[in-house]
Amino acid sequence: MKRILTGIQSTNQPHLGNILGAIDPMIQLSQALEMEAFAFIADLHALTTVKDGSERRHKVRQVAATWIACGFDVEKNRLYCQSDIPEITELTWYLNCFTPFPMLANAHSFKDKSNRLSDVNAGLFTYPVLMAADILGYDAHLVPVGKDQLQHLEMTRDIAASINHTYGDILVVPEARVAEDTMLIPGTDGQKMSKSYGNFIDVFLPEKELKKVLMSVVTDSTPLEDPKDAESCIVYQLFKLLAPASAALEMRNKLQAGGYGYGHAKNELLGIVLEHFGPARMKYHALMENTEDIESILAAGAERTRPILHETLSRVRRALGFSIS
Repeated sequence: MKRILTGIQSTNQPHLGNILGAIDPMIQLSQALEMEAFAFIADLHALTTVKDGSERRHKVRQVAATWIACGFDVEKNRLYCQSDIPEITELTWYLNCFTPFPMLANAHSFKDKSNRLSDVNAGLFTYPVLMAADILGYDAHLVPVGKDQLQHLEMTRDIAASINHTYGDILVVPEARVAEDTMLIPGTDGQKMSKSYGNFIDVFLPEKELKKVLMSVVTDSTPLEDPKDAESCIVYQLFKLLAPASAALEMRNKLQAGGYGYGHAKNELLGIVLEHFGPARMKYHALMENTEDIESILAAGAERTRPILHETLSRVRRALGFSIS
């Protein structure tokens, strides 16, 4: 059976953009395709920026709780924490030795900070190699990626092809699954929703805090009684991502007719967020109040996944002339 794999860094609580753009599509693929689905929490990647141990573990739990609350089947599929399978770092070293320096120097993850080299650690520089190990170590056939991550997937393919050319077909060369129609999730300021921009919506916030965030969505100064352009309204753009088509059309008509203010639209947005994520919010908070359940699920996922990496490592070690444990 083929395998599909994706990972999310544990640098922050996953936001609405992460859920709609990555988590929900992965869950849908895991349900629709005859494939083994692997979802991992990239806490080793997160170490490049998050240095506090207790903070990083809390964020691991937040990411895991989000996957589970959104409906990822942890019995059928595998949900695990990257660091719970430490052999991944051994594989990363082997792959490092086949990765050209110029390839890493051209990686977006490095170039974005290359003008501030004092902020760049070796972990950030070799970020794409650890990502390659995450994929190649589990013989993943299909990797859903956004266009911003496609370069790293191509690096993974190049590294695998180089090793296979030298030692035979010991690694599965993965295929990227890039959704050309990937929705752009606007943040509260209209830019792409991003943790780095600080414009994200955490759908698991307590209701009062969530309302405060949604009320901060940027709007123009069009008076309540005047018609408004629905398509340029961030509130409407967010609302139609979650609401039934009929409800989205109704809001659009009300905005364009006038006599309907942005405050009314924001209250409707709050209502649809609470309705859409109601069951997930309940499940999420129950998990975060009993983190032993999260830890148990992650431990079980790692236990089921670790033998796969051990098999891959054995092939690589044998090819490189190292002893097999």
